Amino acid sequence: MSSLHRENILSINQKGWNEVASMFYGGTALPQYGPLAATEDYLNLIQDIGEGKVLELGCGSGHTLAYLWEYKHANELWGLDFSEEQIHLASTFLDGKDIPAKLLLAPMDENPGIPLNYFDLVVSIYSLGWTPDLPRTLELVSSYLKPGGLFIFSWEHPVYRCLNYSTELDKFILEHSYLDEATELHPSWKGVEIVINHRKLSTYLNETVQSGLVIERVIESELNVAQGREQDFAPDKWYSVPRAQIIPTTFIVKAFKPNK
Repeated sequence: MSSLHRENILSINQKGWNEVASMFYGGTALPQYGPLAATEDYLNLIQDIGEGKVLELGCGSGHTLAYLWEYKHANELWGLDFSEEQIHLASTFLDGKDIPAKLLLAPMDENPGIPLNYFDLVVSIYSLGWTPDLPRTLELVSSYLKPGGLFIFSWEHPVYRCLNYSTELDKFILEHSYLDEATELHPSWKGVEIVINHRKLSTYLNETVQSGLVIERVIESELNVAQGREQDFAPDKWYSVPRAQIIPTTFIVKAFKPNK
């Protein structure tokens, strides 16, 4: 939907996420990289940070930051989110665990005062796709990282949305074009108006490279049945075991900023 400009997208999505933030409290966050997907406990993409500085884009309710503090021994935490309600939830959660973090309210494609060449690790767990300007966001990620610093992000696999379950036919069908990278306005996503940016996997990978980062690993996660709850075995659910047996729910990218 080309008539939607960046300011429109941000306005709609900020309002929507402020309303639904509590529904996602403690949701997809490390050690989980995505629904029904491989976890950090299995993949070991992040070594012990040991006194390192970490920034999370789309910090949500703060659970990934807490994981990096408690289990990867990060020494300094920063979080960025464009939703006031998410920042409030993250602040309350982290304060309750006595975990210090600097939380900033801004979209990912803006720098509200984040230091450059500063971070050992930047992460974005199931949030990067919300940015209205992917190239600018990745340029900023590269600028935030120290030489040798890591960027790890996960997002819903772009092919996953193309597959839908037909109750009438009792089988999965390809219903959408993977090649369509349109911006789509949903009138009632989780009960709120929201804008979703459809991008190909190659777009995420190429823009990561274009930003100056070097991709070390790309994971199209195999199904992690251990994450499945009883309702996740129903084929008509969005994240369902039968559907994830055909198309992975999640892709994960690990990249680094080269030493110059």
